Amino acid sequence: MALTITRYLIDETATAALAAEVAHAAPLHACIHLEGSLGAGKTSFARGFLRARGHQGLVKSPTYTLVEVYEDVQPVVYHFDLYRLMDPNELEEMGIRDYFGDAILLVEWPSRGRGVLPEPDLLITLTLPVGRQDVDNISSREAQLQACSTQGEAWLAALKS
Repeated sequence: MALTITRYLIDETATAALAAEVAHAAPLHACIHLEGSLGAGKTSFARGFLRARGHQGLVKSPTYTLVEVYEDVQPVVYHFDLYRLMDPNELEEMGIRDYFGDAILLVEWPSRGRGVLPEPDLLITLTLPVGRQDVDNISSREAQLQACSTQGEAWLAALKS
């Protein structure tokens, strides 16, 4: 069974703190798939991750551009948002495989790129509690981090320690 960590996030600050933990433990080359409904906090997570890696500028959702490139951090981070993607083959047309080298990939809505995207090292699923107002006095979001590779297992093990 894959290693999984669940965290409850009270607000955007807690989301950024979790993202910073993940960023500080990140290997040099990795792929993170971010899943969740609209407004679940995927871009907030990406923003926290990038800030923790040292990015000082604006972090916006690449919904209309498909990818935002952050070359001011090492390694380079590519932030993808595939929400508007109609067909995974559009990724091939944009030359997505050129991004798969020495970098960290943050991919929102990864299911829309299935078959073209690399398999993730980590799958992070952000959910809004449905029908529950309170989970241990926390009512905002749940984050489930699941290791999907050997590298992901080591990454999550580092987070647990």
